[in-house]
Amino acid sequence: MTINLLQRNFVLIIFILLSFNLYSQTDTIHLKETEVMSSRIPTFYNESARVIQIINKEEITKAPVQSLSELLEYALNVDIRQRGDYGVQADISIRGGSFEQCLILLNGVKMNDPQTGHHNMNLPVDLQDIDRIEILEGPAARVYGTNAFTGAINIITGSKKENRLKLSSVIGENQLYTTNASLSLANRNMQNYFSVGKKGSDGYINNTDFDIANLFYQNDLQLKKGSVGLQTGYNNKQFGANSFYSAKYPNQFEQTKVFFANVTYKNPYFYNLKSNIYYRRHQDRFELFRNNPPSWYKTHNYHLTQTYGAEVNMNFNSCIGKTAFGAEFRSENILSNVLGENMADTMDVPGEPLGTFTKSHHRENIGFYGEQSYKYGHFNISGGMYVNLNSDFDSKVNAGLDVSYDITGNWKWFASVNQSMRMPTYTDLYYVGPTNKGNINLKPEEAIAYESGIKFNSNTVNAHIAVFRRDANNLIDWVKHPDSVKWESRNLTNIITNGFEFSAKINLESLINKGFIFKNINLSYSFLDLEKNSENFISYYALDYLKHKITANLEHRIYKRLKADWAMCYQERMGTYTDIATNKETAYQKFVTIDARVTYQGNDWSCFFEAANLFDKKYQDIGNIQMPGRWLRAGVNISLNLEKKIEKHGNDVIEIL
Repeated sequence: MTINLLQRNFVLIIFILLSFNLYSQTDTIHLKETEVMSSRIPTFYNESARVIQIINKEEITKAPVQSLSELLEYALNVDIRQRGDYGVQADISIRGGSFEQCLILLNGVKMNDPQTGHHNMNLPVDLQDIDRIEILEGPAARVYGTNAFTGAINIITGSKKENRLKLSSVIGENQLYTTNASLSLANRNMQNYFSVGKKGSDGYINNTDFDIANLFYQNDLQLKKGSVGLQTGYNNKQFGANSFYSAKYPNQFEQTKVFFANVTYKNPYFYNLKSNIYYRRHQDRFELFRNNPPSWYKTHNYHLTQTYGAEVNMNFNSCIGKTAFGAEFRSENILSNVLGENMADTMDVPGEPLGTFTKSHHRENIGFYGEQSYKYGHFNISGGMYVNLNSDFDSKVNAGLDVSYDITGNWKWFASVNQSMRMPTYTDLYYVGPTNKGNINLKPEEAIAYESGIKFNSNTVNAHIAVFRRDANNLIDWVKHPDSVKWESRNLTNIITNGFEFSAKINLESLINKGFIFKNINLSYSFLDLEKNSENFISYYALDYLKHKITANLEHRIYKRLKADWAMCYQERMGTYTDIATNKETAYQKFVTIDARVTYQGNDWSCFFEAANLFDKKYQDIGNIQMPGRWLRAGVNISLNLEKKIEKHGNDVIEIL
């Protein structure tokens, strides 16, 4: 792959900084001993032969954003295509894949919706609840099975054992408000975390109003041998969906409701046993016409998906290295008036007096997996496979191999080859509408991916450079011929993705000197190129990708406790969309957005003023959907250490840690 001038300049800058850093001994970046999700075998960050990004609590707290989707906008090689701001709806993809190909996990539990990937980010947590985000780039099917086609994102909450009350509130233009309250209570044997949040706005243009509520509870109980964990949550969204699925009908509306529960048992004394069971219920009402529908419009779309599953995993050490094996079961069920096969008896939609379910479908998936890793000298080799059995499709084996070599204490070379697959969603298979037509004959997507690169990890700099290639067959996309009005879901013959990426997190204060005005800087650049056989189709998703993406985050002091945080993102997207005004295929425009925040930090509180899209850039992530211009907002955060309060009144309320 040819590296252009911009890429060479990035490489030069990072290697100069790394050279300076060889003499720095200050411990400021704590990643080496962080256990990450790259394998079924417990693996620390510095041992992994895969590209893993970690967004820690400090980075989340100071970022000039108000939602998870806004935060991930600045992650390397992550493409966030938002239809509405503040987490209303966002399609998320990794390394040029589609939004259906990224696996979303909440504390290690799968959250993908079998109806459509548009609902994958309907999570019952607020940004304030998140302690850490791990992003695994590249196929993860041998680890997590189907749907981890181009990568996986694990959102981790409530991991700190503390007694603390946190309150936060934000107000802004367009009648924006967000509120969140969370409570952590812990003693020697039990850890509890509870959070409640609500946010809303009148919208930045017509029919972009929203109202979102979250409830979340997490518990961890330590036993004599092992531990039991519980997490459960509820998410309710109502929002104006201006042109979300068709620019021809802009007055759309949607409401989604999610309930989720999971119980986990861990026993480190019996082959490091880990097992869990989970249940996720997602209900959706979509209105093509929010008001004043035409005479031909008879009913809204109603969907109810219920997903449940169980998993068990064990691992142990021996003379041949580390071994892990396990199995999982997952059932995906849908009731709908649009998706699935006709039901013998209809069913009323819960909570919807005008809705009736007339169609349904269900499928089961069973997976068996095993992994083995072995360290020999400076080499670390890890390989494994996942056997997938599905009630609707043929069985499939996904295998992979990761290799790394410790060049020095800080430098590591890594390479991997991994297979992946994805099942069609129920929307891919069954949806029929005024401008869309599904395809019940779709096959699962398949791919094999290769990557290689170099990592540098020290006390003050964490960086990597990587090149990768993904050869995918039977990719599913919504396509149409130029003279057609209907989009159809089809298996594309073959798409080859070539890519290059660079990322660096640098603690400038530690690298240069303690009093340096600039504290931290994060830089990333990704380049993608697709070799495709599109057969003259116009693509809605798969062939619209970010060819170039550059992000930068900078933190610096202003005066004493006053500081500023800046975030910049440049995007150059390939592909086209049909402009509703001209009815012509139109290329996406390049754009740069800058978000900024000024914060004053008190002892137990902070306040801030921030501007999203500071320079009021007009841009689109998807088709004809205009994203917000400049949006001003201000907020306050309060964090109270309850242990201090308890000490003043005696130790009989909560045990002091």
